[in-house]
Amino acid sequence: MNFKHKALVILLVLLVNPIIGQNCTYTFSGLVEDFHDKSPIVDATIYIKNLNKYTTTNLDGKFSITNLCQGKLVIEVSHVACDTQTIEVNLDKDVYQIIDLEHHIEELKEVQIQSLTGVKTKTSQETLIKTKTLDRYSDVNLGDALKEVSGVSSINTGNSIVKPIINGLHSSRILISVNNVRLQDQDWGVEHAPNVDINSAGSISVIKGASALEYGGDAIGGVVIINPPKVILKDSLYGKTIISQQTNGRLSSISTSASKGYKKGWFVNGQASFKRAGDFEAPNYNLTNTGIKSYGFTINGGFKQFDKGFDIYYSNLSNEIGILRASHLGNTEDLDRAIESDVPLIINDFSYDINNPKQDITHHLIRTKVYKRLKGLGKLSFQYDYQHNQRLEFDIRRGGRSDKAATDLTLQTHTLKADMKFDANPNRIFKIGISGGYQNNFPELTGVRRLIPDYDMYNMGVYTISELIFFNGLIFSAGIRYDFNHINAKKFYIKTRWNSLNYDQDFSNIIIEDTGRQFLTNPVFNYNNISSSLGLSYKLNPEHSILFNYGLSNRAPNPSELFSDGLHHSASRLEFGNLRIQPEQSHRISTTYKYTNDKFNIAIEGFYNLINDFIYIEPTDVATTLRGSFVEWEYNQTNANLFGVDIDATYKINNNVTFSNKTSLLKGRDLSEGDALINMPPFYTINKLQFQKETWNNFYVTLESEYNAAQNEFPDDDFFITIPTTGENKKVRISQPPNAYHLLNLSTGFDFNMSQTKIDVNFSVDNVLNTSYRNYLNRQRFFADELGRNFRIQLKINY
Repeated sequence: MNFKHKALVILLVLLVNPIIGQNCTYTFSGLVEDFHDKSPIVDATIYIKNLNKYTTTNLDGKFSITNLCQGKLVIEVSHVACDTQTIEVNLDKDVYQIIDLEHHIEELKEVQIQSLTGVKTKTSQETLIKTKTLDRYSDVNLGDALKEVSGVSSINTGNSIVKPIINGLHSSRILISVNNVRLQDQDWGVEHAPNVDINSAGSISVIKGASALEYGGDAIGGVVIINPPKVILKDSLYGKTIISQQTNGRLSSISTSASKGYKKGWFVNGQASFKRAGDFEAPNYNLTNTGIKSYGFTINGGFKQFDKGFDIYYSNLSNEIGILRASHLGNTEDLDRAIESDVPLIINDFSYDINNPKQDITHHLIRTKVYKRLKGLGKLSFQYDYQHNQRLEFDIRRGGRSDKAATDLTLQTHTLKADMKFDANPNRIFKIGISGGYQNNFPELTGVRRLIPDYDMYNMGVYTISELIFFNGLIFSAGIRYDFNHINAKKFYIKTRWNSLNYDQDFSNIIIEDTGRQFLTNPVFNYNNISSSLGLSYKLNPEHSILFNYGLSNRAPNPSELFSDGLHHSASRLEFGNLRIQPEQSHRISTTYKYTNDKFNIAIEGFYNLINDFIYIEPTDVATTLRGSFVEWEYNQTNANLFGVDIDATYKINNNVTFSNKTSLLKGRDLSEGDALINMPPFYTINKLQFQKETWNNFYVTLESEYNAAQNEFPDDDFFITIPTTGENKKVRISQPPNAYHLLNLSTGFDFNMSQTKIDVNFSVDNVLNTSYRNYLNRQRFFADELGRNFRIQLKINY
């Protein structure tokens, strides 16, 4: 054998010997189980990608792969009802590993497809407003969008300040949650609209009644849950821009958002919007000083996986809102003249200027949240949020002081919360939670008597809720919550008013200083409240289902109801709180019947709400101040009930034409006085006829008929005034509701693709017939008509 042959043999020996000597006797085995309840997963596939070997789990969820060599294994574990999981194992000995799969993901998706994706409760009267619908309201506000839900109306101050009413209740009786944060924005007055940019919402859930106990126990009217856009956990970049223009008010708005997601779980998204309008118009005249300027933005980022994650969220919203100039008058005689006049007493040419009276509100919200899923138990979450709300109200002031706010309030709120959701068994879900918060209100000195005093508020809440799913679609839910509220205020009282209210007999112990003309007092209140709910949902068959719910809720009085004392400038009236106000207690019973098939859907909701110590504000007298004469409004309590029916129906006439109806009837009674309650929505019905053709670029056209009846049941709160010039004693008809009215609205639109971009075009005409009318639930109905005809065009670019 020559040298070359010897070298070749030696080389072959060196190459083959490690292979022959490699240990390939190792075993990789283990157990594949459900993450939630630790049950074994049968027929899961274990595939070693770099060796092209695989096996499946047996009836016990176990597996074993033998004769493996030392080295790195890349293993893919999959199951038809689970998310696939990839793991890596360094094999230098026998390895036994327990692998957890999220076995409920597909099951949950199937349930959501059959019902409504994103609903918060299955046994309450809940409606979900989805992104596509919200986009069409990009240039208006939250209160307008919520009127998509039957039984939801609004109480307005003009057309830019809109507060939602759910089954006759509003303000502090409705809880608004933004990205799991309870909104704290001084919503005490009728003219204090929620500080929410609707463009930042992914969807909105409206729950009637106090059934969502995890959000709060004092939501006698209901809960509005504003959900952020969903996070897509894959490598992606997407967004949208909505541009709107309308003729009435010459309004322009733009909103844009962008989201960046990564497969590993990291994400960031942002949204910004701007809106500006000048004076709006009634059918026959200009509504002077009703413009609006609004801008806001949100940013949200973090890390999200099934078993753990965190995120940080920040939002900022600033609104400058003009208040109808004709609504701020010098005295009560002017109020009487305004009510008797068919047109506003002040009408100027169109302008984008926003002069006094006006509101200037800024709201900041920051929230951070972290969560961890515990194997075999559920999801543990912790959250902290902070809100800063500053409200400036500018009045028409003499002496060169118009640029100084007449009311300057700063509200700061800190909240901590933690909750644990036990969902190992999807048919037996339990959740417990605890929260605590601190709030401080500090009014700046404005040279005007403070309407709301300095105060500190502490609160604590603890709750437990459950949801049990039985046979044949029977779902039962129950919950209970305890809330503690502590208010510590510093407030001045004029001695004459203090004594006239007999506070000297009941509250003499809270006086801490006598300043001569006034008492400085330190009222301190503690409230302990229990709330609970019971719910039942039963699916009789694929077409028929019923729902029943009972809710007990107790609401502590807010600072406005307790302490208001003086001229409320944006409301142009004197408001007085009542230290004797006690918490409200609500017993609400509701039932719903639903019928669904391929052509016809209907939901009939009925409710009865008995409220003990119902808190309300009513006009009581007229007072003359240095600024003029104003109506006095005082807070009081009574026993009341509210009951009504809401109907939602849709009939598919053929593949292209659909008819729908939304109807609501509500009655509210003062049981103590045997009279009607103030500010109850009248009967209304809305009918829509829509033609839609998907093959024509999703073209649609909708004709809407809206009928609002006159409110024939109202309390007689009229009062008499003396006309200074004539000495005449005259009745001011402040209670008289306006007439019924009927409106026609038209909308149409289509979409098309331009390269990789989808573009939606929508066009609408509100109040097609340019009808002159006044809304009973608009505080400015005494001074002017509602908006006239309005042409709107919207361009939505999806990218």
